[in-house]
Amino acid sequence: MTIRKLEYEVSFLIPAFLGNAEQAGQWRTPPFKALLRQWWRVAVAESLQYDFARIREAEGRLFGHAWLENDKPARKSLVLLRLDNWKHGTMGSWPDLGGDGRVKHPELGMRVGADLYLGFGPLVNKHGTVLKCKPAIQAGDRARLSLAVPAEKVSVIQHTLWLIDRFGTIGGRSRNGWGSLSIVPVNGTPTLQGDLPLRNWEECLTLDWVHALGKDEQGLLAWQTKPFDDWRMLVKELAEIKIWLLTRFPFTGKNASYPAQRHWLSYPVTKHKIAEWDEAGLRIPNSLRFKIRHDPENRGQLHGLIFHMPCLPPPDFNPDKETITNTWRQVHDFLSQNQNLTRVQE
Repeated sequence: MTIRKLEYEVSFLIPAFLGNAEQAGQWRTPPFKALLRQWWRVAVAESLQYDFARIREAEGRLFGHAWLENDKPARKSLVLLRLDNWKHGTMGSWPDLGGDGRVKHPELGMRVGADLYLGFGPLVNKHGTVLKCKPAIQAGDRARLSLAVPAEKVSVIQHTLWLIDRFGTIGGRSRNGWGSLSIVPVNGTPTLQGDLPLRNWEECLTLDWVHALGKDEQGLLAWQTKPFDDWRMLVKELAEIKIWLLTRFPFTGKNASYPAQRHWLSYPVTKHKIAEWDEAGLRIPNSLRFKIRHDPENRGQLHGLIFHMPCLPPPDFNPDKETITNTWRQVHDFLSQNQNLTRVQE
């Protein structure tokens, strides 16, 4: 088997909450391998007819497994990853964004830190926003990532890495944009390129797992902020947009017996629980994701990208597909009407 070596410089555009066993921020290969597998599934899903069993089998044969019944009892990964340094983050204290970093939340009747709103969990409120576990990995930190890949799999791995560079985030609260990273080939490794794995967003709701980037009649469902010089003010912009978007959908009250539209966007929701869902410990991850990117014309500036990877909530939720479809259609319309966002195509 011919093995090819690929090398990349990976850098964070915004702080990352990439915890080790002690929850301290550290560069480690397991989260990167998990990210690679996650986006590999998206890269190959259409070619395998969105058949989860086939995707799972192909994933196990490529990345290793201990569970395929029609294969040997266990198989090592054919794709090997290596970071040049498993260094710890150096962000021991959280920067004070001050009054300019606070956003108004109409349901709370007060202003809250934009960073805390988008990063609650790794970030907590103790007379201001602070790190729950120190340190975090700071914006601008970088490392060298090397991969050893079977020659016949290089193309799909490069496509996967291209998707990660365009849309990938890693670590705690990454769906809100934290841990957004950039991947740049080095030492003669070919430039990353690929095609977008698009699927009509309503067709995406036929499956309960993430498998494609959503599209409508205009193309990719993605919206971009204006450029910012600093990630801190970009976080404020994204927090304001998220609060504005979610509060378009009113709640039915506390401990409701049935879900409101907003519950279908993500669950749980603080102070607005569904009794049956809460008792069962059910969760709906938000399929509307944030990513921080370099401005293509000025890499010293950053854009925020909001994009949709739709899927239906699992059967345990008894999902109301008609209501869910109507809710997400409204979300798309709201984002397209927001004057601080521009619909983008790629």
